[in-house]
Amino acid sequence: MSEPIHIKPFLRLAGLEPLVIRPETNFVNVGERTNVTGSKKFARLIRDGQYEEALTVARQQVESGAQILDVNMDDALLDGELAMVTFLNQLQSEPDIARIPIMIDSSKFSIIEAGLKCVQGKCVVNSISLKEGEEKFIQQAIICRSYGAAVIVMAFDENGQADNLERRVLICERAIKILTEKVGFPEEDIIFDLNIFAVATGLEEHNNYAVDFIEATRAIKKKYPLVKISGGVSNLSFSFRGNEHVREAMHSVFLYHAIKAGMDMGIVNAGQLVIYDEIEPELRGYCEDVILNRNNDNNEATEKLINFAEKVKAKGKVQERDETWRNATVEERLKHALINGITEYIDADTEEARLQYARPLEVIEGPLMAGMNVVGDLFGSGKMFLPQVVKSARVMKKSVAVLTPYIELEKAQASSAGRILMATVKGDVHDIGKNIVGVVLGCNGYEIIDLGVMVPADKILEEAQKRDVDIIGLSGLITPSLDEMVHVAHEMKRRGMKQPLIIGGATTSRMHTAVKIAQQYDNGVVHVLDASRSVTVAGSLLSKDQKPAFLENISQEYAQLRADFEARKTSKEYLRYPAALENKAKLNWQQFEPVKPAFTGTKTFSKFNIAEIAEYIDWGPFFIAWEMGGKFPDILGDKVIGQEATKLYNDAKELLDKVIKENWLEAHGVIGFWPANSDGKDTVSLLLEQDGPDEVIHLEFLRQQVKKASGQPNLSLADFIAPAESARQDHIGAFAVTISGIEPHIKSFEEQHDDYNKIMLQAIADRLAEAFAECLHLHVRKNYWGYAANEQLSNTDLIKESYQGIRPAPGYPACPDHTEKYKLFHLLDATKQTGITLTESLAMYPASSVCGWYFANPEAKYFGVGKIERDQFENYTERKKMSRDEMARWLRPSME
Repeated sequence: MSEPIHIKPFLRLAGLEPLVIRPETNFVNVGERTNVTGSKKFARLIRDGQYEEALTVARQQVESGAQILDVNMDDALLDGELAMVTFLNQLQSEPDIARIPIMIDSSKFSIIEAGLKCVQGKCVVNSISLKEGEEKFIQQAIICRSYGAAVIVMAFDENGQADNLERRVLICERAIKILTEKVGFPEEDIIFDLNIFAVATGLEEHNNYAVDFIEATRAIKKKYPLVKISGGVSNLSFSFRGNEHVREAMHSVFLYHAIKAGMDMGIVNAGQLVIYDEIEPELRGYCEDVILNRNNDNNEATEKLINFAEKVKAKGKVQERDETWRNATVEERLKHALINGITEYIDADTEEARLQYARPLEVIEGPLMAGMNVVGDLFGSGKMFLPQVVKSARVMKKSVAVLTPYIELEKAQASSAGRILMATVKGDVHDIGKNIVGVVLGCNGYEIIDLGVMVPADKILEEAQKRDVDIIGLSGLITPSLDEMVHVAHEMKRRGMKQPLIIGGATTSRMHTAVKIAQQYDNGVVHVLDASRSVTVAGSLLSKDQKPAFLENISQEYAQLRADFEARKTSKEYLRYPAALENKAKLNWQQFEPVKPAFTGTKTFSKFNIAEIAEYIDWGPFFIAWEMGGKFPDILGDKVIGQEATKLYNDAKELLDKVIKENWLEAHGVIGFWPANSDGKDTVSLLLEQDGPDEVIHLEFLRQQVKKASGQPNLSLADFIAPAESARQDHIGAFAVTISGIEPHIKSFEEQHDDYNKIMLQAIADRLAEAFAECLHLHVRKNYWGYAANEQLSNTDLIKESYQGIRPAPGYPACPDHTEKYKLFHLLDATKQTGITLTESLAMYPASSVCGWYFANPEAKYFGVGKIERDQFENYTERKKMSRDEMARWLRPSME
């Protein structure tokens, strides 16, 4: 780094999704252990040239929840440039690590520049400044811009660090003028570190440091709303090092005020942030006096905080069941039940309220909506988490269910904040995320019309017009759904519709929405990253005062994204397809003897023991589905969300036990193995033996075309199957598994107005499907194929994929063509053996299903094909014997 800055969790990097920062929630983590100045282990491994082992440090950071990796090679005993290049090149070939952005961190710009040449995708440079004058600043910024990187700009010029309001603003205004006018930097790729200094040091000249930072943030964000503001929050409390209780409170109080002023990012230990409202009032008051420099004549506020710090010690809290709330008024009881998700008394309390109010509708519009407004405010400010909100919605629905018969008798309807139609698009069966967003919006007074899954465009738009909805929301998980969303937007324009369109789902992105979907419709297209942001977006779209400015800002933002997208098209070099083939992975087949499976053909597993499958569950993605990021089981002890995560986990385990004991779900699967060889290029031919004439089936794979560093191959999955010319008989395998029987239980939960357990069951079924795939893969490795018969791995090792062999799925990064799924299903006779069917977009139904190929070679690894060029597309189309238009439909994400 150009200046000392303690990198801990980094809240967001420019160019990614808009950030709603909540000081009480988990922060986006920067993995700081891949920094030779901060990790003795990593430094030792790099000095010893043990780069493969050093990658395990990076992998551990990703598995621990890091969303960006800080890589620093500043060590006097190292050739920093060589170390940076070597490590980043190896890291880029590890998709489980390279899937998160890299922060190239060095005090030597030559090392930064060397790193920029190695990183694919957007990265962050840490950092540049005006410390050595404009000429060098411009030179370094031009280099960063040429690689498409975001930059951290320190508030530092030729006269030193900015330590007051005026200097912070002046330096940043000067820097942004240079970057935007002379270098062409987009504002959203500029991150200002405004320097957070310690307060409560006893020196009066330090007393206004925090206020100056906050006011500088406010001034800069007002003038340049797209730039990001950052700072090292832990520096603020340096005077109280050793007293974590006081430091945590200071950080939360500071963030509470700084974020209101526009702070986007913070460098702080996210696991040590206390909820603002839960800081004891006396301590919170002292912290506010110090941070806001009030009541601080003669350091009076500082002295009070110091005296308090000397007396206080962090205390554990014991949770006890408190029933005193039952003595409150019925309105207060309803509010308490909603906020805390308590259904135990809701029927009786609702009936009591109904008898007290003139009309049942008044109960909904009065105490129930008052309670849900509190829930919405708490969630919006980060003081409640998603599982709690879903529990609140369950209470609300149960209460409304008590009142509904009486409302219907009066032929009345409850008022709503607006009517929103939601649907998973045609060909896609996934709806957990959509259901969660629906619950959150419902909690905030919106009427939700949910059309379900696999909904054609015509039905979506006809229902929207018939029901006079205010907003249309589309969801999808698989890549073909992106094209269907484009089609829906196009149809909305053709029909002359006026409703705004909201886009969400795992495969969607702000960039794709801007480049592809928003171009098709002129009346507002907004990408929503997660449930927590849906309420703000809906509110802005339905506000007559806010909507014009909101859509104008979105339009400008998307225009900039489109410009960035076009600019980045030329920033990467790609090989011609023959050159990529020439640079394939060159395995030593003469020294390798492929293992023959125990059988060829297929083996079916009907009603597999779900209790056994449950032992293989990876709980990490389960918490992500509930928007609670973190490594399992560490998340259960997290200082911020640990308590709610533990409740959620216990509820999930309880429901899972019920599923197993009462046989709610069934697990069906099929595996198969066939003799196979590659053609030495990208086709794998296998022999399907059957009752009639044997059939030769050709599996077609795609190859990476991005230009790699010297010594790095352009991979294709075909590289891991022995070529026919090697005279080695190899094999390939396949599998398909499903968890079925969920529908009647989902319907039952819906009838009980129990969204919490409905979403819980869907999430558990998804986890069971993945666990079933993991379970069968283990049996394949040890028994049915037997190439790792002596494997002894823990469940943690299995989750880390520490075993030999891979199981990539058609439609995923290593084999992005969904249409190869047809061949996989034909080989396995998967529909007959498991009941899984394919939609027209090649999603699998039931939704909790997984399929893929088995590769046994010890060199096989996961990777992403990335963008392919036109010459490979033409070659692949010819091999597939499909029309260009049809092939382009399926490969469009890989071509753009």
